[in-house]
Amino acid sequence: MKSIHLLAGLALALGVVTGCGPKADGDNASSKPELHIYTWSDYIAPSVIQAFEKKHNCKVVIDTFDSNETMYAKLKAGATGYDIIMPSSYQIKTMVSEGMIQPLDHTKLPNVRKNFDQKFTSQIIDPSFAYNVPYAVTYTGFAYLKEKMPAGADVNSWSILANSALRGKISLLDDQREVIGAGLMSLGYSINSTSAEEIDKAVAEVLKWKQNIRKFDAESYKTEVASGAILLGHGYSTDVTQLIVGDEDEGTKPRPDIGFALPKEGFSVAFDEMVIAKGAKQVDLAYAFINTIYDPEVAKENMEYIGGPNPVAPAIAMLDEDYRKIIILDDATLKRGQVLQSFDGKPEIMELYNKAWDKIKASRSPVSFLFFDCNREPSVAVDNRRWLPMVVEFPPCPKREKSYRLKKRSGATSPDACWRGLTKPGAAASPALSTPAPSRCRRNAPPSFTRANSRG
Repeated sequence: MKSIHLLAGLALALGVVTGCGPKADGDNASSKPELHIYTWSDYIAPSVIQAFEKKHNCKVVIDTFDSNETMYAKLKAGATGYDIIMPSSYQIKTMVSEGMIQPLDHTKLPNVRKNFDQKFTSQIIDPSFAYNVPYAVTYTGFAYLKEKMPAGADVNSWSILANSALRGKISLLDDQREVIGAGLMSLGYSINSTSAEEIDKAVAEVLKWKQNIRKFDAESYKTEVASGAILLGHGYSTDVTQLIVGDEDEGTKPRPDIGFALPKEGFSVAFDEMVIAKGAKQVDLAYAFINTIYDPEVAKENMEYIGGPNPVAPAIAMLDEDYRKIIILDDATLKRGQVLQSFDGKPEIMELYNKAWDKIKASRSPVSFLFFDCNREPSVAVDNRRWLPMVVEFPPCPKREKSYRLKKRSGATSPDACWRGLTKPGAAASPALSTPAPSRCRRNAPPSFTRANSRG
């Protein structure tokens, strides 16, 4: 449990709604009703789940997703069996139109209207709560190792993603709206732009960043920043706060060496919300769980675990002041945030974003290094494992009959990634590479390679 303070009597606090799984002597796990929740990872305090299970004599089963697109695609493909789903606000309108979720009966959710913090209304797309109950808000920025940032690098700007000193030490979220939105905001555009021209420019910007990134990832960046495998991870405020604060009960120490920055050009604001699936089998348990999250003591315990605010006013007031300052943004900072909006009913706009994302993901990073060392076989350091060394037509080294080129793996189509020649560190300069490039690369290749780090 990632709590700062343990709450005595938490089980009593869960007694707001009558339990739906009556206890019986000799009850076992197989006879208990199961509440299936589809959510993000590390997003509900285990203590909250355990107390709910005990109070309602049920079992809570958690399944996780790493992006709204993944979640939606799985449901669209026919996945069933979920009771509660936790999409971001912008995804809900589409799920309503697709018949994936059901309208809510707020007579079964008395805590929600009573305890919702109105200060968060501007960050929510549908404050009527017809289908949705806000769960937690996340802000997207950078987790980074403070002492490893290059001199002069501005961690408070999207421009840091283009810093070559961080090549191979950056990850970007594997999330269409977040990544394209970052490109848009870095250029001064709205995160919800519907302009094809602006989206194209954002893609071009992201492709520049892609030269430096290690991978697209929405999960392991949390542990990789902590371990130093990457130095800067594009990620969510809740995840990073968990890293910084630590977890006493699990033996995870606080990490004051890890920082979290929200870019000055703008950052995304996304409320994840609780909805009830259309075919939910445990509707009463679902209502009980949602109502429980809005109990002040439960919400306080939950916020201390997830590293972000549940919009429950009495619970926020109960938080330790220092912790509250970490997870609640001040007004000046929040003004830079942009709420991700839905494009439901605008298929032409979604098509623009889908094509833009396909272009970003399909583009191959260029070859990092091709070493020519006449005393040993050439070696290659590649980006994203897209390239293989092959024997071909470069001019041979002295006393060597063969020379080398790079052959693209299947699907690698970037024409500007055909050539890069450089010398092995510590070795004498390689002989000039003067053979013309093959026709498929000639338009991008210089007539010869005469120095390290030449690139067509």
